Amino acid sequence: MHTGSPTARTALTVLALVAALLALALGGAGPAFAHAGLSGSDPADGSVLQAAPKQVTLTFTESVSFSDDSLRVLSPKNERANPRPAQHVDGKENTARVELSDELPQGTYTVAWRVVSADGHPISGAFVFSIGKPSGTAVVVETGSLDDTAAGRLYGFLRYVAYSGLALLVGAAAFVLVCWPTAGAVRSVRRLLAVGWVALVVSTVALLLLRGPYETAGALTSAFDPSRLGRTVTGRPGIALIARLVLLAGAAVLLRRLAVRLDRHEDGEVPGDLGGRVRLVGAVLALALAFTWASAEHASAGIQVPLAIPVAVLHLLAMGVWLGGLITLALLLRRREPAGSDIPASAIGRFSTLAFTAIAVLVGTGMYQSWRQVGSWEALSTTSYGRILAVKIAAVVLVLGVAYFSRRWTSRLVHTTSPAAEPAAVPEPVPAPERVRVVQTVGAPSSPPGSEPGRTSDAPAGGEPGDDTEPPAVETDGYRRSLRRTVAVEAVLGVVVLAITTLLTGTQPSRAADDRAPTATAQEPQAKVVTVPFDMGTANKKGTVQITLEPGRVGENTVEAVVFTADGGLATVPELRLTLTQDDLGIGPLDAKLKNQKGYWAAYDLRLPMPGVWTLNVTVRTTDIDQVTVRETVRIT
Repeated sequence: MHTGSPTARTALTVLALVAALLALALGGAGPAFAHAGLSGSDPADGSVLQAAPKQVTLTFTESVSFSDDSLRVLSPKNERANPRPAQHVDGKENTARVELSDELPQGTYTVAWRVVSADGHPISGAFVFSIGKPSGTAVVVETGSLDDTAAGRLYGFLRYVAYSGLALLVGAAAFVLVCWPTAGAVRSVRRLLAVGWVALVVSTVALLLLRGPYETAGALTSAFDPSRLGRTVTGRPGIALIARLVLLAGAAVLLRRLAVRLDRHEDGEVPGDLGGRVRLVGAVLALALAFTWASAEHASAGIQVPLAIPVAVLHLLAMGVWLGGLITLALLLRRREPAGSDIPASAIGRFSTLAFTAIAVLVGTGMYQSWRQVGSWEALSTTSYGRILAVKIAAVVLVLGVAYFSRRWTSRLVHTTSPAAEPAAVPEPVPAPERVRVVQTVGAPSSPPGSEPGRTSDAPAGGEPGDDTEPPAVETDGYRRSLRRTVAVEAVLGVVVLAITTLLTGTQPSRAADDRAPTATAQEPQAKVVTVPFDMGTANKKGTVQITLEPGRVGENTVEAVVFTADGGLATVPELRLTLTQDDLGIGPLDAKLKNQKGYWAAYDLRLPMPGVWTLNVTVRTTDIDQVTVRETVRIT
């Protein structure tokens, strides 16, 4: 390769650019993990403090990043209690702390947080603490899915468009450079390359703009907020998206120069010296493009990151070569061109080998990624990530079944059209045919008397039908039709697999969910227990009522109530009533309809419609004329 040639300079520039981008992305990256979770807080969830704290500190299982509005402390009246944004504690990236205002009134405070984990996905949650004593609160915390916003839904769709664009661009380019260079001169293939490039550029720009609203659950109009955009371009996902745009600019230059060289050669072939350089530069660009995904998603977080990132790059490229190449082959098989210009069987055979290699890489890298992200067989059925992965595995098995039939038809087509398919025979010496020219008069028939219809007057004499050694056209066309059908089915299934993969990359890995399970269990008990004292003002007419709500969440709950005497012994009462109200929303009273179970009172179908602080109104009757009503509050999540 001459270092002075334009193509050589392009190759060196791309290599230097890729090296700089790798150094930027890896050098600035700290320890990487997957989908962080809240491991503790100060004050703790549900705690009641005698004095107002000076600050609120959150500790996560792994490193997180956050914006100015990521951590909010809200008073019972839904007023902001932290005047300044959150900061890391002593440089520890798995912490967040906010200072509180002075002279906070008594009541229940809500801490709402939304941060971004190391793999680029936002996570959120909320908890409460009380100063003095618990109270009602006007705070309403969103409990829906993090992606169930306009920005989240659009962001997810654009991620699918980006994956699709990469598959078209990489697959079509690989088909042209490896399987059939003449395809680069076909208009439909060039259009496919252009569609893949444009889809990838447009989706990348849109993802860069939407990154801010996606992380903060903001409105779509905030995508053009300069402050949010500035924060996006300095984070790891933003750097990866900008690097992708730069690499796509290099890909556009490469595709343009390749198209010019193809147009200069009527046969559509890439010159030998240029073909090697183009393949090298194209491979480097494809690796770098795939790295922009691997460096900012699941592969960049969790265990074995140095191994997971190259495995993810290979997985993504194998997907593009296989799926994009399939779509290219399907277009070439369906196009209607003059006889003799169809895609040759040898090119189909080369793609069959390339696709088989790509599928082998997909399966191998996919098995490693599944083990890394799932962690256990049980997680396949007990976590969202595992269930989606199981569906993907089933779809891949179906694709492999269709691919088997595609390879069979390809093998038959290549065998039929190969010269080796015909039995070798030693031809006998035949004298050169004598050409006869017959003089004709104007208006005479086009063939001389005795000659075969349609035969020219200077055709070789003595030609016999059946001398053609080409394979039967009917048989070859049948193989092509069968191959065309299986390739189309395989491509459609591949698009489905790509959609499932996109959904999978936005789902919390099972291993991370398992790691957070003990913390979640400790923070969210399966039942709420409330003890309410009562005193009727006379001797032996006081005690406590212990009420258990299970699970203590919105929806159907089981209620059990036990009455204790003042000295802690069990007491029997003729009547016990329980109603629940939520004064802030004007809900209630809801009658629990407790029934005497001979020792305790219970109800098994109490339905609570809304989260928040509910007031329990407990009426205890000990005789026909002695009764008292007492109250206590409980938080329903």
